[in-house]
Amino acid sequence: MHPHSTSSKGRALIPPAEETPKGLYYLSNLDQNIAVIVQTIYCFRAEDKGNEGAAEVMKEALAKVLVHYYPLAGRLTISSEGKLIVDCTGEGAVFVEAECEGVMEEIGDITKPDPVMLGKLVYTVPGAKNILEIPPLVAQVTKFRCGSFILGLAMNHCMFDGLGAMEFVNSWGETARGLPLAIPPFIDRTILRCRSPPSIEFPHHEFAQIDDISNTAALYQEEMLYRSFCFDPEKLSQLKKMAVEDGTISSCTTFEALSGFVWRARTGP
Repeated sequence: MHPHSTSSKGRALIPPAEETPKGLYYLSNLDQNIAVIVQTIYCFRAEDKGNEGAAEVMKEALAKVLVHYYPLAGRLTISSEGKLIVDCTGEGAVFVEAECEGVMEEIGDITKPDPVMLGKLVYTVPGAKNILEIPPLVAQVTKFRCGSFILGLAMNHCMFDGLGAMEFVNSWGETARGLPLAIPPFIDRTILRCRSPPSIEFPHHEFAQIDDISNTAALYQEEMLYRSFCFDPEKLSQLKKMAVEDGTISSCTTFEALSGFVWRARTGP
């Protein structure tokens, strides 16, 4: 897809369809650690034209599903304790409609990272200097000449992990189809609040301060290359056999084998 072939038709704020709770929404210490913007795209192929109203359907469904996920309609801010929290203002998520003059197949292999292509399918809030100036949820629906469309999302990781994000997307889709939510969200994170006063029952060496000798800041001065590597089930099985063949361990998970392999490849000579 050529970078110039996508044009925006408009941007709107989509508030929840019903009145929702206002006030400050607690984010746990776990949520504080990775407050980064995660961009994803979801492709919907159409055999024939007929999805002209897709954006409007998605917009109406978003307003309805935000009633259940109302913190997404708020804005990130910093509490008096210096913690990241959500101010549940109810002002809404950002929703952008766009059109592409080509067909969806022209995008090519989306499994290969392409920042230029992704930048045309996921809306970037202009002028935002930090995450506090970016709404927790930004959505873009791009319609193609062939009738297909792509939903591009930019969500702050402090609101969802991968599983939670997919539950939200599934709930949005169910709402668009007029179905009840298969998994109603439980969004009260105060159950993860630390004890007051704190009660430390054993040492946490993982939080001990150590000198940073990694010089990772220098990586940002180098040209960034984007690559993706596919490990099919056969290769993953082979990696797991290699991980246990010297007898040091008797078994390992797929994740352990793959992450260990990547670590050795990245840190080895």
